[in-house]
Amino acid sequence: MLSAVPQTLSSFGRFLKEGTLGRSVFLLLAAAITLLLLVNISTFVLIQRTASFNNEVDATWQLRRAARGVLLNIKDAETAQRGYLLTGQTSFLLTYDQSAEAAPELLGRLRQLAGDDDVGQASAEALTRLSRDKFLEMGAIIDLSRRGQTQQALDQVRSGRGKTLMEQLDSEISTLDSQLGARLSQQQANSEGSAVFTIIVNAVAGALILVLGGIIVILIRRYLLDLAEARADLARVNAGLEDTIKSRTAALTRANEEVQRFAYIVSHDLRSPLVNVMGYTAELEQVGKTIDRAITEAEQVREVDKEVIAAVREDLPEAVGFIRASTEKMDRLINAILKLSREGRRSLVPETLDVGEMAKAAADAIRHQLDETETEFVVGEMTTFESDRLSIEQIIGNLIENAVKYSDAARPNRIEVSGHDLPGGWVEIAIADHGRGIAPKDHERIFELFRRSGRQDRPGEGLGLAFVRNSVRRLGGSIDVESELGEGSTFRLKFPKRLVLDEAGDTQ
Repeated sequence: MLSAVPQTLSSFGRFLKEGTLGRSVFLLLAAAITLLLLVNISTFVLIQRTASFNNEVDATWQLRRAARGVLLNIKDAETAQRGYLLTGQTSFLLTYDQSAEAAPELLGRLRQLAGDDDVGQASAEALTRLSRDKFLEMGAIIDLSRRGQTQQALDQVRSGRGKTLMEQLDSEISTLDSQLGARLSQQQANSEGSAVFTIIVNAVAGALILVLGGIIVILIRRYLLDLAEARADLARVNAGLEDTIKSRTAALTRANEEVQRFAYIVSHDLRSPLVNVMGYTAELEQVGKTIDRAITEAEQVREVDKEVIAAVREDLPEAVGFIRASTEKMDRLINAILKLSREGRRSLVPETLDVGEMAKAAADAIRHQLDETETEFVVGEMTTFESDRLSIEQIIGNLIENAVKYSDAARPNRIEVSGHDLPGGWVEIAIADHGRGIAPKDHERIFELFRRSGRQDRPGEGLGLAFVRNSVRRLGGSIDVESELGEGSTFRLKFPKRLVLDEAGDTQ
């Protein structure tokens, strides 16, 4: 899996270097995604900053509220003290005691809210000191009143010390409130500014994303329009091309028919003089025999010239033998050409075929050759398909016969025929042998007309494989060979699963 990474990166690099619409769309989408990611990150940061500002605002409000709570608690205690002095009712003392008990807690909360804030800590210390002094002053006056020293208690009140302490408390609270108010205004401004900036960033980013999206839509629309135009042009070209193909196919069909007729006529016309040559050769042979008998009779009467005897008994039979061999070879060639011509004119008839059974029948037809060469014949895994029976029988028969003919005497031969389905509606038939093998340079040559390869110690004119390839191509298939000298050969036939014919009975 890791080995595919460099190849993937290389392909991606080539894609980025190509000036195509796909690259432009990809880069725009990448820019939009990157921008969206940056917006999300900046929005997260700004939200955190705004939240921090809001926390600071809340803390400032809490600190102001705690300071005012301390002041209000002292004023409640002072009011209760004066009510007790004026009326002597102990209910006022209950309110005073509650305020005195609440004072440490309120001051502690104030110091806690002040935290590390220098202004808050200084104000908390000052308020704690003034609050303690004020409660000590009020407590002393209440003690005097409880002991019945009312006049002395009133004198303490009239001395103005309590008023001074309250004024100091008010002043300290006002200073803290002023400072906190200024800070609160700044914090609120910061919070609002951060929120506005967040909105601006999101709006600008959204606008940019919309612009990029619009550009992508325009590019894709242009691509679709170009594609539609190209398809229309292709349809027009295809329409003209179809007519051209039909016209050229008709011309090729006519030319092929003319070639086949020409081959038939030429072969037929060649056969006529060939028959004459073969006939006169037979007459020459009879004449030679007659002359030989005459010479035999003459030898009994007188001596015959030795050159005459050599000419009649050696030179003439040798010449006749050469003529007969040549005419027989020419006859086989003419028959092969006629066979090719007739095969090209024959209409194909598709039917479902079992190649395994056909291969067995072909092997049975040459059973004596299989036994003579000690060749093992095997039909392996096989498939069925639809094609022309006669053509397939001739193809399989030719290849099996060749596999037997070119067996290697140095080792046992084995022929195996097998077949399987291929993707896309095709089948492959393989015919493998352990024969002589074929040199790589001759893999194409063996399919040419009148061409052979290797040692020429077997009879043949080099027509079998040419006929096979012509028949395979006519069925819409292909043939290839895999072979090495001394290692046997494997012929691979590839055919369509279903043979489709045109009106003329040939493959489309």
